[in-house]
Amino acid sequence: MKSVRGIKGYIVSLFDAEFIPTGLKTALFVGSLLFLINHGSAFFRGEMTQERWISVLLTYAMPYLVNVYGQYSYRRKINTLPGISR
Repeated sequence: MKSVRGIKGYIVSLFDAEFIPTGLKTALFVGSLLFLINHGSAFFRGEMTQERWISVLLTYAMPYLVNVYGQYSYRRKINTLPGISR
């Protein structure tokens, strides 16, 4: 049951106003680098297909998801330390 609570908490944290700014900055920076590496040549040649654009969405979404997960995990760890109250 503990892991189900953790998953639900993570999903809620994706929309947490405290996590969103850092997540978006990370997604923009890392996603743009990955976009250029993975799709840059096709983009500049005008050869972007629908499948590539879907892949681009994932290219930006993954850094956001990973960043928010890191923030969420850190918050959970801090909240379980003795003597720390939030």
